[in-house]
Amino acid sequence: MVYNKNDKYIGKSIKEYGEWSQREINLCKQLLTSNDVVIEVGSNIGSHTVALSKIVSQGIVFAFEPQNIIFQNLCANISLNSITNCVCFNSALSSQKDEEFYYPNFDFTKENNFAAMSLANERKFKYSEKARIDTLDNRFANLKRLTLLKTDAEGMEVNVLKGGFDLIKRTKPFLYVENDGSYIKKSKELIELIWSLNYRIFWHIIPIYNKNNFFNNENNLFGNLISCNMLGISKDRKINIDLPEVKDADFHPMRK
Repeated sequence: MVYNKNDKYIGKSIKEYGEWSQREINLCKQLLTSNDVVIEVGSNIGSHTVALSKIVSQGIVFAFEPQNIIFQNLCANISLNSITNCVCFNSALSSQKDEEFYYPNFDFTKENNFAAMSLANERKFKYSEKARIDTLDNRFANLKRLTLLKTDAEGMEVNVLKGGFDLIKRTKPFLYVENDGSYIKKSKELIELIWSLNYRIFWHIIPIYNKNNFFNNENNLFGNLISCNMLGISKDRKINIDLPEVKDADFHPMRK
């Protein structure tokens, strides 16, 4: 894997543990078969993308990453791993194609959490880049089959799903969406939106540090930090899942 040595989380985790959020990948393995179709929104450098592409070895992964430098890392990792069933797009996804969003042009020579990039609809930073914007319904108007829609879009999950109503209603994929503590204020809207699509939702809350990591490194660099996501399952799909169900849109497990 190509990663930035100054990345406080994903890069550091790959260096020290040989993995990043392996429990998320393990859950995806339970949902997918080798010939499935996956859309990943917010692929970053491809730590999940590479794994997903190998899981659906006879299928395809569509990966989206708006940040130009990070996108270059993503493509490098797909190439380094000889992945041929992944198509990468250097764009963000939102509710409308004509929306205008900007992302900060990070100084990649200094330590930072490069995955924690939130799009803004104005130039909030001294150095900003205008993001390419697309919608799921525009990009995949003719897609007949989709098994998993995974979004890690730093608070843009509602926008992403709104731009993919037709696709979701047509294909009824599993939805694996970030609902982290940084965006608790958007949690209720996100939950109610997914419910409106005739889905059940389950919490998937995991510690960032995995003691059974690939390098067997027992040094926990991330303390008690957790990752909070939700798994959405269409009510038309019959499947047993051993996760706590979301019953109250006002509740968030990370709210103090």
